[in-house]
Amino acid sequence: MAKGYWIARVDVQNQGEYDAYRALNAVAFAKYGGRFAVRGGDYKLARGEGRKHNVVVEFKDVETARACYDSPEYQAAVKHLANVGPVDLVIIAGYDGPQPGE
Repeated sequence: MAKGYWIARVDVQNQGEYDAYRALNAVAFAKYGGRFAVRGGDYKLARGEGRKHNVVVEFKDVETARACYDSPEYQAAVKHLANVGPVDLVIIAGYDGPQPGE
C-alpha cells in the first residue's frame, strides 16, 4: 500500500502563531504516525513560485493522512495556521508502481 503525504508550503509572517500551530500539530502527528520527511531547510526553487518554508509529512497511507487533517487535534492547530501567512497544503497518496529503469 502506498504511503500518504502532506506537502505544505508556508510564508511565515507571524512567528508566534506559527509556533503555536507547530506545538498543536505535533499532537495530531504523534497520534496519526506522521513523520517529517522535509521540515524547512535550504532549497533551490527550480521552477514556478515558491514559499519560504517547505514541509513534507509522511503517513502510513493516504487515509491516515486525511484522518489526521480532519481530526480535532489538527483542527485545533488550524486555528493558528489561519493567522500565520499564505499556506498551501496538499494531501496526496504516494506511488508504489514501477520506477524508471525497472
